[in-house]
Amino acid sequence: MPEASFFTDMLQSITDHGRQLLFSGSRNTQAAAKADLRTLCEMLLSSRGEASGIALAAEILDRWGALDGEGAQNFFHVLHENFGPDTARLDRAMENYRTDKSAVAVIALHQAAEPRRQELLRRLNHAPNGTARLVRMRQQLLASKDQSEAYQALDADFTHLFGSWFNRGFLTLRPIDWSTPAYILEKIIKYEAVHEIAGWEELRRRLAPADRRCFAFFHPRLADEPLVFVEVALTRSLPKAIADVLDEGREQINADEATTAVFYSISNCQDGLRGISFGNFLIKQVVEDLRKDLPGLKNFVTLSPVPGFARWLAKVRAATGDASLSEAALKTLTLLDDPDWPDNESSAADVERVLLPLAARYFLTERTPEGRPVDPVARFHLGNGARLERVNFLGDRSPKAMQQAHGLMVNYLYKLDDIVANHEALAQRGEVIASPAVKTLLNQNDEGRRGGNGQQGSRAFAQLMNSTLGGGRK
Repeated sequence: MPEASFFTDMLQSITDHGRQLLFSGSRNTQAAAKADLRTLCEMLLSSRGEASGIALAAEILDRWGALDGEGAQNFFHVLHENFGPDTARLDRAMENYRTDKSAVAVIALHQAAEPRRQELLRRLNHAPNGTARLVRMRQQLLASKDQSEAYQALDADFTHLFGSWFNRGFLTLRPIDWSTPAYILEKIIKYEAVHEIAGWEELRRRLAPADRRCFAFFHPRLADEPLVFVEVALTRSLPKAIADVLDEGREQINADEATTAVFYSISNCQDGLRGISFGNFLIKQVVEDLRKDLPGLKNFVTLSPVPGFARWLAKVRAATGDASLSEAALKTLTLLDDPDWPDNESSAADVERVLLPLAARYFLTERTPEGRPVDPVARFHLGNGARLERVNFLGDRSPKAMQQAHGLMVNYLYKLDDIVANHEALAQRGEVIASPAVKTLLNQNDEGRRGGNGQQGSRAFAQLMNSTLGGGRK
């Protein structure tokens, strides 16, 4: 990255020169050297020189980086209490707007309402590695147990600025393969959040074969830090379990033999950028690139975890007077309390008969207070216009998946012609678009409440799955 390196070196040179001007010699510069963080921040906001401003920004971030946990919390308190909007200026702008609705008055009101700390953060961003250090600052803010209005206001400022700085137009998509520099591959191992990568050999199995792909978004100011990455398996069928994708002994195919691209892991890498959405852009860009390189690809699907299901089911089971579950179903669900239930064929069959209809209810009818799907991964993919294609029983038997979802995984289908309509159905009507097979599961759930024949429904569901998905092949 020669351009980025040149810019960084130039910025460091300006910073060093500015520090010489600020922190050596005169009485004023001696005062600056002894100033506390609040005073330095005020100096930065009033600074007009480029070199001195960059030097002040670097000094503030250096001092912040040396703070302990309590010191960092005190700094956040200072940012909220002393660098909010200029209230006198805001009062004048509001009073003026009441009598003058002109564009000039609106602009003045907007400028007066902006907290001073937003401009402070912009100027801190001028320091060498300023963007990365501000991302770490927000990471520390998010880790705070403080959920006061002050915390919310400060986080809103970070979110507002990061939403602009990390706009899709600034991001670059880069393929990650076995020839990618090791210092980036190490971060792929570190940041993998869905299916842990045990080491270099396992990473090689995910990157080196011809039927595997990985892509990541990067930002020019965090050139060696992936923001989000997706791992892709090229297959001839729709996988039901993560073992179908990650099994060391699986059958490998040539890329041009594949008909299906499976997005089986999407990992956000920077905790300080939580809430800044990249994944939706990532999937759309990767789909576009894969279609150009491999015109034989017809299906774009995910194999996704269900991180909120077990927590939701526990609440349903604990709810007294809840008529949504029959006594027989509640008794069957007690099998989940035995950690060895998946290894017992009879127990697993009983659990599957009850669990899959409940999963359909979880996805299709349960909502947050804001009217959104309750599962965070479902909100992401359904909000992007995917269709809920299939629920996979015991799709992932890792300890993490068993704890979070009793082993459930799901497939979301990105059918390019339907993405806009699916998105609008959820956004406008709150409707989750699902395959006939998943809708049939929901009907089984209703029959179960009325005491219907679960085994008959299960057989009907299996027949529908085979006719819809061709026995699992696409």
